[in-house]
Amino acid sequence: MCIMAMAWNAHPRWRLVLIGNRDEHHARPAAPLARWEEPSHLIAGRDLQSGGTWLGVSDQGRAAIVTNLRGHGDPQPHKASRGALVTDLLAGSGPYADPQSAALEDFNPFNFILVTTEQAQFLTNRPHPVRTDLTHGLYGLSNGELDAPWPKTLALKAALLDWLVAGGEDPAALFPALRSEALPQAGIAPGTPSDVPAEAAVSPIFIRNPIYGTRCSTIIAVDAQGQGAITERRFDADGAESGETSFTFTWPSA
Repeated sequence: MCIMAMAWNAHPRWRLVLIGNRDEHHARPAAPLARWEEPSHLIAGRDLQSGGTWLGVSDQGRAAIVTNLRGHGDPQPHKASRGALVTDLLAGSGPYADPQSAALEDFNPFNFILVTTEQAQFLTNRPHPVRTDLTHGLYGLSNGELDAPWPKTLALKAALLDWLVAGGEDPAALFPALRSEALPQAGIAPGTPSDVPAEAAVSPIFIRNPIYGTRCSTIIAVDAQGQGAITERRFDADGAESGETSFTFTWPSA
């Protein structure tokens, strides 16, 4: 997942609205959004190469998303899959299930956001492990620091803010923002180039590329009563829509 915007307790109707795109090599196998057999409370896509996931929700009251973090050298193949961190934290079990004690150094560079019924937390492991509670508000994240003012991140945050200010009625209305191929001028370009040669140096929100591009767009919305929905819209190597899956869920009371 390479870009996301999140509103955490920033609107009277919505406890959480999280929107994002997963950018990845099209050749990397993945299963679409589904309710997992084990654990059955987890709803997520699945990386069929390493076995974990990049984003998902749990009926137990958790949502999580990971992005890689550029500027810290090439990935080391012996490191644990970052998808395992997402899976364990969503499942509430496994060696990385506790965000306070998880060995964040086990992974290649990453950014991570974990939302529960009571709090939102940002984790990263470069240049050193950081665990930070987030206040209520609007956040953006790509492959740099949290809220780094990259043009694409600013544009996606602005789209989410506009939707909330307009009343925040139908979360599906946010999909066009995730599909944007415009190159906004406002903001500061990434200080380091992408570690993916096929990705443009300054990329739009939606990357259309036959080798490495946007694989799916996802919207998570949980209202003040804990009623939630997650929708994944998938794309092929030509950038054409190839499928959509939605699930509803209920979070425990905060």
